[in-house]
Amino acid sequence: MQVILKENIETLGHIGDIVKVAPGYARNYLLPRGLALEATARNAKALDHAKRQMQYKKDKVLEQARQFAARIEALELVLPHQAGEEGKLFGSVTNMELADRLKEKGVEVDRKKIALAEPIRQLGEFTVGIKVHPEVVANLKVNVTRA
Repeated sequence: MQVILKENIETLGHIGDIVKVAPGYARNYLLPRGLALEATARNAKALDHAKRQMQYKKDKVLEQARQFAARIEALELVLPHQAGEEGKLFGSVTNMELADRLKEKGVEVDRKKIALAEPIRQLGEFTVGIKVHPEVVANLKVNVTRA
């Protein structure tokens, strides 16, 4: 029996795949749990239409993410901090502080999306990655200066 998968199933395939399975497996497991549909011409057309809609939405969201990333990359944050003679900061610059400064500049970013491996503890210029979308990472220029 052929079915169209509605969910990713490790042993069978991904969403939208048409796979051949034993009739009992389809009738007793896949269909009652809503994991698959019977592969009819009507269901195939509906799935194809849904795939096109999802692809259109995905492309639109990706384009918005790229525009947002371009806005972030156009910025440069200058953070004045107190530092010792060797350029070591008293304290550190964290992703929370970066998110607050970006918010002041009119760019709303969740602090969890700022990929800062460890807090900045030195004076200088740094590049910080911000994960805007799973496929798009924006690079923010951060300049830590002496206050």
